Amino acid sequence: MIRIFLFLATNIAIMVVISVIFSLFGLAGILDAQGINLDLNALLVMSAIIGMTGSVISLVMSKWTAKQAMGVQVIEHPQNQSEQWLLTSVAKLAQQAGIGIPEVGIFQAPEANAFATGMNRNNALIAVSTGLLQRMNNNEIEAVLGHEMTHIANGDMVTMALMQGVVNTFVYFFASIIGHVVDRVILQNERNHGMGYFIAQMVAQIALGFLASMLVMWFSRYREFKADAGSAKLTGREKMISALRTLQREYEPQELPGQLAAFGINGSNVQKLFMSHPPLEERIAALQNIG
Repeated sequence: MIRIFLFLATNIAIMVVISVIFSLFGLAGILDAQGINLDLNALLVMSAIIGMTGSVISLVMSKWTAKQAMGVQVIEHPQNQSEQWLLTSVAKLAQQAGIGIPEVGIFQAPEANAFATGMNRNNALIAVSTGLLQRMNNNEIEAVLGHEMTHIANGDMVTMALMQGVVNTFVYFFASIIGHVVDRVILQNERNHGMGYFIAQMVAQIALGFLASMLVMWFSRYREFKADAGSAKLTGREKMISALRTLQREYEPQELPGQLAAFGINGSNVQKLFMSHPPLEERIAALQNIG
């Protein structure tokens, strides 16, 4: 709840700062002089509503969506020793992390994969793939569970959703201004919004969203390092390194599949700007450097 309050407060604070900057530099007057009668304060509020609503709804529905999209079968009554071990391990790690015990599920996928989701650190979900259970030993699986548990304990799902909401807010805000400039100044449309506005705004949203995604992906990579370190603390550094090495042997230099993959991929310096996960070798090196 504190995270949600802080990020909403941050969103409001940034809106105020932008409003003040526009006022100090007379940017609203410049727009007015060009015939662009735009209420920037109202646009900021509307942008915030549009930008945040989708992210908040996605966060609220994240568990249900993940279960449906990935075909996750939640373990309610263990059918075998492996499922019982998973439940016991997650319960132990949750106690160590000081959070409520997440739901535990398995989904069918040949790749070694895992993810955590949920809007509440005390009511989350951890799911692992059948491929992960087949390819890793218990120590390595425990490390992956510790990695996902750290994401939950750190509130990463909430943070990422709200960060995306803030980014969406300002993408829509500046795209709308660009659309108005094109419509009023370039196309000389004086009544309502012409087709030029909608086309320019859409193109601007795509371009600005593309650039803004670099910021979101940077934070995503940062939280992966933190989750690795958290797993090392919960389960032991060597277990986490071993899990990453297993993935490295199996997948590199190929790309790891899936947006929900628990681990990252390699690529060029430009590609890295848009990766949600750091290269495996960088993550292993970071773990090895932990004092």
